[in-house]
Amino acid sequence: MSIPLQPAEAFEADVQSPDSGKPQAAPETKRLLPSLAILGFVLFATYSGLLSILLPTQIANIDAANKVVNFGLVSTISLVFTIVAQPLIGAISDRTRSRWGRRTPWMVLGAGVGAMFLFILPTAGSILWITICWVIIQVALNVLQNPMTAITPDRFTEARRGVASSIAGLGLMVGSVLGVVMAGSLAANLGLGYAIFGILVIVATLGFVLFNADLPSLDMKRSDFNPIAFLKSFWINPRKYPDFGWAFAARFLFILGYFTAFTYMLYALTDFIKLAPEEATATVALLSMAGLVPTIVGIAVTGWLSDKLGRRKIFIYISSVCLAIGLSMPLISPTVSGMIIMSVINGLGFGIYMSADTALMTLVLPNGGQDAGKDLGILNIATNIPQALSPGIAALVISLFGYPALYVFAIIAVILAGIAIKPIRAVA
Repeated sequence: MSIPLQPAEAFEADVQSPDSGKPQAAPETKRLLPSLAILGFVLFATYSGLLSILLPTQIANIDAANKVVNFGLVSTISLVFTIVAQPLIGAISDRTRSRWGRRTPWMVLGAGVGAMFLFILPTAGSILWITICWVIIQVALNVLQNPMTAITPDRFTEARRGVASSIAGLGLMVGSVLGVVMAGSLAANLGLGYAIFGILVIVATLGFVLFNADLPSLDMKRSDFNPIAFLKSFWINPRKYPDFGWAFAARFLFILGYFTAFTYMLYALTDFIKLAPEEATATVALLSMAGLVPTIVGIAVTGWLSDKLGRRKIFIYISSVCLAIGLSMPLISPTVSGMIIMSVINGLGFGIYMSADTALMTLVLPNGGQDAGKDLGILNIATNIPQALSPGIAALVISLFGYPALYVFAIIAVILAGIAIKPIRAVA
């Protein structure tokens, strides 16, 4: 998909830095917050529906005997590209000069390319072509997601960013659950399933940019961009800032443990719990719904209570224990009932963690939070990398030791995450 451009002076994204003052952006309107919630909901519904149901189903249809290894391979290859794409597109959108603002061109481009390849993906008849299409889709959706994320600091005042972040988190959780439910109902017709998600991404993105137009960025100050200095700025020495280092390690381990178990849910139901494929697909949706309400409760209660008590670490300890207990359920009872109990307990633990961890991270930033945007972006790597690595690690563990070992691995990871929080001194 191409975006109609004005002459050269109207659109310049040649890796130049923004002005040193406050970036130019449209102010918040009454439409902005609900529009952002809708777009986030659609984007994360697409992520979860594709990763949990449609993509593993398509891979299994091509080569059922090697589905675990192939799914891990496809997911791991896409990791390399998304790791590069995420910080790069953020830097480029910061420096974009356009009559439509800095973020809009990239959001539309990402949505257009992602949707186009979602229409192409069901025609891929080999693991190679699935991998190629999936890499392009992942990169394109990141081209949409990163500028979308930057809208919060761009267009919300500091007093409103907490509300914006909460709504975004709610959209993520509800979208992730309902995306699985929708994908489960469409698993029998992959072409229709991929097409519906592609159309939703396009409609939500165009709706957002049309009803929430940004200000032109043509007159923003331009200066030379030093790629070496840019890359060096993303290294934060854990010896100099140990609290930041421990917080990074804790989040990495927690997300790794959670998603290694979550990513292979469909295959676990067919190969470990021994359900038929159709029953397993329906059960994935059931498990997602079972965890939704506890997650929302965990987010709401922990956010209020941790602020009231002025304590964060205790809630992360609690969340680690919750997940360890929940992840042990398939080992104790390898049945659908055991998986439902796991989903409920894990949902509560994950909700507690999301709320407490977000608050904790803002308290361990180097330099008193002067570079909060960059530093929080670095902490997001501790979310994205383990989430992307989890399919490959899970595939290796399952191939070598079987599904019980997968849950043991996840239990160990979340326990280590709780232990990693203890050395942090700046937070109670």
